[in-house]
Amino acid sequence: MTPKLILTGFMATGKSSVGPMVARRLGWEFVDVDHVIVARAGKPVARIFADHGEAHFRHLEREAVAHLTSDQRRCPHCHGPHPEVISTGGGALVDDSNCAALKRVGVIVCLTARPEVIAARVERSKTKRPKLTEGGKPTLERVKELMRERADAYARADVQVDSSDLTVEQLTDHVIAAFGAHAARRILPPA
Repeated sequence: MTPKLILTGFMATGKSSVGPMVARRLGWEFVDVDHVIVARAGKPVARIFADHGEAHFRHLEREAVAHLTSDQRRCPHCHGPHPEVISTGGGALVDDSNCAALKRVGVIVCLTARPEVIAARVERSKTKRPKLTEGGKPTLERVKELMRERADAYARADVQVDSSDLTVEQLTDHVIAAFGAHAARRILPPA
C-alpha cells in the first residue's frame, strides 16, 4: 500500500507552492489542512485566530487531521490510504495526536529553510500570519523564536528537505525523491 505524502514545515517553506505540483506529478489529490479548516469554519485562518484564539484553531486543526487520516478515506480499490498529498499548517506537528495520526497513514516530509529566507518570503507575501504578530517583534526575530519552539516537533518528521535555495520545480523533485526513498522502506499497518 502506498502511504500518503504529508507536507509540513514552518511557514513560507513552500508547502502551498510545492504541494499541488507534487500531487499533479504523482497523479494524486492535493488537500491543504488549512483550506479544510477555512471551509468548515466559514472564515479565514487569521479571522479564526482573531475571533476565537489559537486554542480554537488548534481544535479545528485536530478535527481536520482526524478526518483526513480516518479509515473512511481509504482507497476503494486497494483499501489502503487514499493516495493524497496533504499539506499541514506550520504548527500541526506540535500536537501529538496530529503527529501520530499523520504518521499512521503517511510519510511526513518537513520542508525547512534558513530563518533569513523565511523572513524575506513572509515580508513579500500578502498572507496574514497570526503567529508572527505576537509580541510585536521584528519578523526575523519572531521567525527564529517560533522555529526554536517547534524544532522538536519538526524533528519528528520522517525526512526533511531544505527549500532555501531551490526553485519550486527543484523542490518538487527533491520532495518526490525523499518521499519515494522513505516510502520504499515503510510498511503500513494492515487495513
